[in-house]
Amino acid sequence: MSFGSGWFAGRLVVSEKTYRAWRPDQVWLLPPSPRDWLAEGHLVDFLMDAVKEIDISPITSYYERELRGFPLFHPRMVLTLLIFSDATGTRSSRKIMQRCEQDVACRVIVGEDVPDFHAISEFRRRHIAAFETLFVEVWIEPSRR
Repeated sequence: MSFGSGWFAGRLVVSEKTYRAWRPDQVWLLPPSPRDWLAEGHLVDFLMDAVKEIDISPITSYYERELRGFPLFHPRMVLTLLIFSDATGTRSSRKIMQRCEQDVACRVIVGEDVPDFHAISEFRRRHIAAFETLFVEVWIEPSRR
């Protein structure tokens, strides 16, 4: 039998139970790929692959008419994020942004470039008709690609 012990409130505490080491500050020699944190066959993998294959020219043509302004979030990234969020029951732009900061699956989609709620909301508002069509193409018609 192994014993664990430690100091708590100035007293030595002995326990019969041992626990795995917990090292939240452990430094990684090489950082893992964010996709490695998701289970194999995760919905995000499917969506990222599916959105890469579809024609998003109804969305990109809008932006190509306007050459001024700050670089935009990639339309495929925002589209993937919106489809994933919709499929998992998150529709609020503020909650989607929050998930991008806290949820591994959303973080895999956006990487280090978390869109703010206004960018998410504006993209959805501006491209709602295209979004609905592309949403159907991703879910209903994957075998036709």
